[in-house]
Amino acid sequence: MRLARKYTGAMILSFGREASLGAAPLVVALGAVLAYALALWPGAAQRRLSELALVAGWLLHAVVLLLDIGGAGLPGARLGFAPVLSLTVWLVLAVHEVESRLVPVPGVRRGLALAGMVAVLLAWAFPGDVRPATGSAWAPLHFVLGVASYGLFGAAVLHAALLDSAERRIRQHPTAPAGPGGMPLLRLERLTFRFVEAGFAVLTLALLLGVATTTVWRFNHKIVFSMLAWVVFAALLSGRALRGWRGRRATRWLYVGAALLLLAYVGYHFVLEVVLMRQAG
Repeated sequence: MRLARKYTGAMILSFGREASLGAAPLVVALGAVLAYALALWPGAAQRRLSELALVAGWLLHAVVLLLDIGGAGLPGARLGFAPVLSLTVWLVLAVHEVESRLVPVPGVRRGLALAGMVAVLLAWAFPGDVRPATGSAWAPLHFVLGVASYGLFGAAVLHAALLDSAERRIRQHPTAPAGPGGMPLLRLERLTFRFVEAGFAVLTLALLLGVATTTVWRFNHKIVFSMLAWVVFAALLSGRALRGWRGRRATRWLYVGAALLLLAYVGYHFVLEVVLMRQAG
């Protein structure tokens, strides 16, 4: 009986959206998945086609977010671990699309395309639940700031991974090019920590707004992990400013803070929605 209840709950979770949203989001989501899949196509000869496919997938992904997560035809926004993860991946892709026009960042297109495809599929399989626009008038801004911090730290993690990869390549092959696209390592490092600083500022605003507008405190896992992430990022920026933390020591702190922040919302709601089969109140 318990297995039956879980299976029924999963079916409701995965396919309850069609009754309210119709086929339009499904068609657009499939288009985004196909475009991202095309962007995974290997080979230098198809590079231009892959780049265009990634842009097309990103644009269709945006439409999916507006139609589905944005609450088109619904009394509120559709939120949950997968929709927020999908929005975060879209923001990281947005940063990449802007940055790639200014600085070549090769070697990440296929990884981002795969992340986009998985994010769209996850958001379709686990749509979360509809949250009516009730409560504090500041709640939408709090949510936007929180997701924006996710996107900025996601971009920082992407650049930190490129930085670590470039450092490993230099240690193994001292005559190899410095960074991706020939970018100097110091420039890549500065860019990484610009994203960290921006993410920290936005996360701080989100937390302060939450404290200022919350009337009833519930000290749950979401709050604990958010505060732990804030402390880790504060320690990272302080260590970099006061003690000159660089390289792998700095990126390790970044990865830990990003993992804690991911657990704060995505991990918390994953346990509620998938493991416990409950809606977040």
